[in-house]
Amino acid sequence: GKPKGVVLSHRNIIANCVQVSYVLNTRSDDVIVGSLPLFHSFGLTVTSFMPLLEGIPVVCHPDPTDVLGTAKAIARHKATVLCGTSTFLRLYVRNQKIHPLMLQSLRVVVAGAEKLSPEVRDAFKLKFNVDLFEGYGATETTPVASVNIPDELDDRYWHVQRGQKNGTVGLPLPGTAFRIVDPHTLEKLPPQEDGLILIAGTQVMLGYLNDAEKTEQAIVEIDGQRWYKTGDKGHLDEDGFLVIVDRYSRFAKIGGEMISLAAVEEAVQRVIATTSITPDYAIDLLAVNIPDEKKGERIVLLYAANIDEDDLRKMMLASDTLALMMPAEYVQVPAIPKLGSGKTDGVAARRLALDAL
Repeated sequence: GKPKGVVLSHRNIIANCVQVSYVLNTRSDDVIVGSLPLFHSFGLTVTSFMPLLEGIPVVCHPDPTDVLGTAKAIARHKATVLCGTSTFLRLYVRNQKIHPLMLQSLRVVVAGAEKLSPEVRDAFKLKFNVDLFEGYGATETTPVASVNIPDELDDRYWHVQRGQKNGTVGLPLPGTAFRIVDPHTLEKLPPQEDGLILIAGTQVMLGYLNDAEKTEQAIVEIDGQRWYKTGDKGHLDEDGFLVIVDRYSRFAKIGGEMISLAAVEEAVQRVIATTSITPDYAIDLLAVNIPDEKKGERIVLLYAANIDEDDLRKMMLASDTLALMMPAEYVQVPAIPKLGSGKTDGVAARRLALDAL
């Protein structure tokens, strides 16, 4: 949709910087990599304002896709903290010129801005022996709301404080709360039940610039507390870790059934992983929904890999994937459209699908 200006106060920004610094347990010898674009809230808050406020040196590199140059900077300056997106972190794994020793100084690597691919997480660990910790948030939350962190051992009582769970986006930051509600009634839902994710905390925006109507739609007050309506679907597990299912907007309505586009993408990746048709551990793909006269909508799979469209269709039909999860069309593209922040450009991708059919 049309971009909205998010109004963040000094209080929002300083609070989020302190929250992030606290959970990352920043140290006097830390060096942060500043390679994310500063027009993106993740890069601006976490790799610019936070180190400035905390007095942490920053190693800057202007191009997050130049992973070899970034890796050389990490090795040269013994950087300890790296932030990136799943898209950018995938490039470190694929670049054969990056030796694992180049990243050996890193103690924390945080993935945010988009869903962390399990294949990227596992491959990064395998190549560099460094864990990826997935976080979550939005520009409207300055942006960080939660993050996985390393487990901590209490050497007094020998208790392990769990800080991470794969498949989740972690625990809420200090001073932050999550609430899962029915998207229509806003009634609170029990743990393990999927619903609309609300976020409350000091880092929640003042509102949208010169747009009171959109602000009123995005912010709701419950029991005297301001909550941001994320538009994301998810649940809290038994330990309070947040699990993201998908965005409510990333569902296709086919014959009355709501189909998660993320689930379709995961199904295709699973099928591809069982074959030797591509040498990569995963391919770059995106499922989009377009109008359909008979069923209301249909799913088109865009993918950037050297796989014939008919071969991919046959692979899916031969698998045990449910019929509802099958893309109606397969379109091979040179690259999946991306924004400058590394996120997928959904508008451009849908336009690409419509033009191809």
